[in-house]
Amino acid sequence: MTEPLFQVTQREFCAHMRDPDINAAPAAIEDRRLAIYRNLVFNNIESFLGSAFPILKSIINGEKWSQMVRDFISLHECQTPYFLKISEEFIKYLELNSEQYPSFMLELAHYEWVELALDVSQQDIPSHPPHEAHVLDDMALISPLAWRLSYRYPVHKMGPGYVEQELKDTDPLTFLIVYRNRDLKVGFIESNAVTFRLLDIIESDALSGRAAILKLATEIQHSDLKSLLAFGAEVLYSLAGKDVIYGFRAN
Repeated sequence: MTEPLFQVTQREFCAHMRDPDINAAPAAIEDRRLAIYRNLVFNNIESFLGSAFPILKSIINGEKWSQMVRDFISLHECQTPYFLKISEEFIKYLELNSEQYPSFMLELAHYEWVELALDVSQQDIPSHPPHEAHVLDDMALISPLAWRLSYRYPVHKMGPGYVEQELKDTDPLTFLIVYRNRDLKVGFIESNAVTFRLLDIIESDALSGRAAILKLATEIQHSDLKSLLAFGAEVLYSLAGKDVIYGFRAN
């Protein structure tokens, strides 16, 4: 069965929009009109990606950035029609084409995407009845809008002019907590592996602050329990003040 002409035209039109340098335009459409759509498609997607990944764009910049956007439009098959999901699709594109780009780019893009994802998330911090907190005796309740992230690169310190460093196996990981508080503001905390593990224990084992810290002490073979308990209590108080911990429950 012969394909209807309008479907042929639609297919040619879409292919031309994705990559006009490779795919010829439908013969029946005036190029002056096609140029309007070419510019709209590219400029709208480039503008959205530039807004979602401003640091990445500032590092790559110029023709390299434009070519990356063009490759994304041309090569990546998006699985959603929603504009707010374009940045997430761009992350998938970088994952699938990681060998083409410097290795820091995927981590930086993911870090920038997290900020956007938390900003637009429809999820709220759960309400919790007022409770006089005893951070060592009670169990901390960790906000679902507090994401614990680790990267090989110091993504939170990158900016224009950044030059990729060669990583060694001995280089420390970057630990970050990116969160949205009750005032709907997104912030980040530079953290460490010990704090991450403490929060993991509290969350997975449903332990009080004291019990979680004692378990952590055994894991890391820390003999000074008094100082570790003081450190853990200070961390939990601090995180509660930022809504990373949204409340405490008697344990």
